[in-house]
Amino acid sequence: MNIYIVIPAHNEELLISKTLESLVFQTFLPKKIVVVNDNSTDNTENVVQEFINQYSYISVVNTNSSQDHMPGSKVINAFYQGYKTLDDQYDVICKFDADLIFPKNYLETLKKHFQENPKTGMFGGFCYIQKNDSWILENLTNKDHIRGALKAYKKICFQDIGGLKPAMGWDTVDELLAQYHNWKIKTDESLKVKHLKPTGNTYNPKAKYKQGEAFYKMRYGFIITLIASIKLALLKKQPKLIIDYLAGFFKAKKAQQPYIVSQPEGDFIRKLRWGKILQKLFKS
Repeated sequence: MNIYIVIPAHNEELLISKTLESLVFQTFLPKKIVVVNDNSTDNTENVVQEFINQYSYISVVNTNSSQDHMPGSKVINAFYQGYKTLDDQYDVICKFDADLIFPKNYLETLKKHFQENPKTGMFGGFCYIQKNDSWILENLTNKDHIRGALKAYKKICFQDIGGLKPAMGWDTVDELLAQYHNWKIKTDESLKVKHLKPTGNTYNPKAKYKQGEAFYKMRYGFIITLIASIKLALLKKQPKLIIDYLAGFFKAKKAQQPYIVSQPEGDFIRKLRWGKILQKLFKS
């Protein structure tokens, strides 16, 4: 199995070496790793170059974008700068963040899951953050969701969903579209990945409306957006975010921003979301 990895990196000189070190010592090695040095103003490129000098399957791409750390489009645009340098001989394409430490068996376990079930289209482990002297689950989503920091896609699934959307919500809509195309999403709780910078720590304040905008663009509709906003804000322990998310939704609706899914895909997504909401209500 040929595993290719793309790692977008912006000013990650302090952490990228830990990520690369955890990948080059895997029990099953990737065929290619490309780091996208996205407008870094620090020593990121030189740190990556040290690994390139030792490992022939690692490369770097230098690109320039906004220095604002905005969720969504920036990271996916950077991903594609790296992706377009790769050939098409991969079986699995991964988008990994530059602030992760993977357990040594991560890629071997990934390979096993893709091989065991041909309908597995996406796979991921779980992010853990350090709190005091312990590593605890970064509990921002359901356990059947793969975090955007460590996405892995089977090639055919990646093609079916049309690749990654350069917009906030890309790491939710990818899974929804995968299910629309009858692919399975697989997570493995045994794979504990250390996330060295908790999600959202460096986001630009201008991004506060982006989540609600994403809900609109995925054709959630108001009721599902309200439920999703409450859930996410409470998980983040910031109830005031509910207002920001709803404001983002209505701003996008007023501006008639383009959707990132088709009408049939939107119908499927709403049906899927309602199914999970009702399932949880009946369980409780």
